[in-house]
Amino acid sequence: MEREYTNVMEEIVVTWVQVLMSGIEYQTFCSCRKCKNDIITLSLNNLPNYYVTTEVGRKRIFGNLNTEENRKWINKRIINAIHVVGQYPKH
Repeated sequence: MEREYTNVMEEIVVTWVQVLMSGIEYQTFCSCRKCKNDIITLSLNNLPNYYVTTEVGRKRIFGNLNTEENRKWINKRIINAIHVVGQYPKH
């Protein structure tokens, strides 16, 4: 069954985790698939879901979330998740 819905917050978090983990600040952290997935899921568990069923809805929600205040708020939760997973890796 093809998914007909998308969690916009998930798209944002996945992208930002990839960007952050490739930066020099986090080169000492493990960036294996398991750790990245743990960072993503921990971040998403601390952020609200924004499910949409259309591209118009996706663009609207993305636009609403793409403010400086929201970017800082999301980024803070991702950075926290990176540090938690870095302290307690499950591999």
